[in-house]
Amino acid sequence: MRSRSNVTARRPITQARSAPPGLLFGATGVLAFSFSLPATRLAVEGLDPLFVAFGRAVVAGVLGCAVLLASRAPRPTPAQWRSLVLVALGVVVGFPLFTSLALQRLPAAHGAVVVGLLPAATAFAAVLRGGERPTRAFWLAGGAGLVAVLAFALSRGGGAVGLSDGELLAAVVLCAVGYAEGGRLSRVLGGARTICWALVLSLPVTVAVAAGALAAHGAHASSTAWLGFAYVSLISMFLGFFAWYAGLARGGVAKIGQVQLAQPVLSLVWAAAILGEAVGAATVAAALAVLACVVATQRTRVHVAPAD
Repeated sequence: MRSRSNVTARRPITQARSAPPGLLFGATGVLAFSFSLPATRLAVEGLDPLFVAFGRAVVAGVLGCAVLLASRAPRPTPAQWRSLVLVALGVVVGFPLFTSLALQRLPAAHGAVVVGLLPAATAFAAVLRGGERPTRAFWLAGGAGLVAVLAFALSRGGGAVGLSDGELLAAVVLCAVGYAEGGRLSRVLGGARTICWALVLSLPVTVAVAAGALAAHGAHASSTAWLGFAYVSLISMFLGFFAWYAGLARGGVAKIGQVQLAQPVLSLVWAAAILGEAVGAATVAAALAVLACVVATQRTRVHVAPAD
């Protein structure tokens, strides 16, 4: 009897070591988003920033319409439409607009380290909008990651704060609201439908602004600029959100949002490989510190309120 009990009490090794689905989806989304700033930098070198910011949403919005029609998705409720307005304001309009404006004057590496504030802002927004209550250990681990990102930013940028930094900070605040609201809504609608409905809701505005920018400045750009635009349209604005919102819905906005602490370091790697920006020992040190903090946040608990 005792030997049988011992055998049945054992857990499969593979099951114990498997990563939670929320973490896997979140990491996939972060990997997709990590190339967004370098790709935006490539796009705005030849295209008008307003066209880059709103044109990408038009392309993704058309694809979103196709997904919703093919899946015969039911229309959101009035309360869900109100939440979708916040999602659209943050991730469809706010973040693309302000990052496109800032990256006209800043390198992608500088933008990456400022956007490193996004996980902390997302956690704060999750507390206000998502009813989540992280533990003290979570805040300590997330705060340590934030300090590492800020220290790296100061070492790279000399601590100077200008108009472009203000635009990046505005992008961070708006995106955090969009992430928190979208993650909460994805627990009901699903990640794919949440971003698709937000894109469709934004189409009247994004089409008008993109068309105006195209008429005023034209679209004469190099193939490299168009490749950057294609990436931010198909991956950053569309497919990446499928995985990202699915991760936020399954693992919680505050907890999975901290995985994005690794995004600035990944963006710097892409900036070095694609844009030729230098990456030194400070980048390696920041990468190790940030990844350690990400691991620490995933070992903490976050109370998530039940979905409506």
